[in-house]
Amino acid sequence: MTKEEIISKCNEFFVEEFEVDGSKISLEANLRETLDLDSLDYVDLVVVIESNFGFKVKGEDFVNINTFDDFYNYCYNKIQEKAQMA
Repeated sequence: MTKEEIISKCNEFFVEEFEVDGSKISLEANLRETLDLDSLDYVDLVVVIESNFGFKVKGEDFVNINTFDDFYNYCYNKIQEKAQMA
């Protein structure tokens, strides 16, 4: 899966699951603020990631995720790790 495919898929579920205007999503935008995430929303986000991309997410993984670009890179790297193990 390419990074562009990951971005597209992620943006789709951000708009659907978090009801955010797609025009507010940019690489530099703050993920937490843009999606207005609270602790329950993080649980939803983890479930969506695991079901769409097939890798497990730990809460501490989100410590270094601030922007959408951080999030996309995180997903891309986890998918690459998973592919290398297969």
